Parts: sequence; C-alpha cells; structure tokens
Amino acid sequence: QVQLVESGGGLVQPGGSLRLSCIASTSIFSIGTMGWYRQAPGKQRELVSTITSAGRTNYADSVRGRFTISRDNAKNTVYLQMNSLKPEDTAVYYCNVVLPWSDYWGRGTQVTVSA
Repeated sequence: QVQLVESGGGLVQPGGSLRLSCIASTSIFSIGTMGWYRQAPGKQRELVSTITSAGRTNYADSVRGRFTISRDNAKNTVYLQMNSLKPEDTAVYYCNVVLPWSDYWGRGTQVTVSA
C-alpha cells in the first residue's frame, strides 16, 4: 500500500504563488508516473500535470506556462509550483501515482485563490 500526503495549499490572492508537495510512503514511487489533479466544487476531477519516472512532463492547457511539476526521487516527493494563480485555479488538489499494478491517491489539499 502506497500512501501519499499532500501539503502546501492555502489561501492566496490572484497573481500569487503556491508550492504544493506530495510525499510518498515508499521509494517505489520512483518508478511511477506522478500526477496532480484538481477538483473544483460542482465539477469533475481534472488533470493538472504529470511527470514520468524519466522526467517527461505534461500539462493541462489551462495551467501551461504558469505551473511547473517536478520530482525528487531521493525524497519520495513530487512538487507543483503554481505561479500567476487565478480564481479559477481554486480547487482541491490531489496527488496521484500510477504504478504497474495499481494507482494511488492522496486526500488532497485545498487551494483558494481570492482577493
């Protein structure tokens, strides 16, 4: 069983920045594709960004150029640097890891962008 714990969410003004972190309970995470997803009230969960074990990244069009995903396998951690935040980025952000036998989710961290 892999456990993922997100942190770094909070309240920020439009145009501000936040850095989310997700720590995995096991180093096995280094072989998986990591991802950040988000779910706003009344909406479906959507992909924000992913990063493969080789470091290949992918971004949703809505965040490309503003968000940066990275990973530190030595620390079992994946990050999401979010800049130029907009009110529409408000959501619960979830960490995900896809391994050959299953995928796992964290419990999420709330990000609120408001003046």
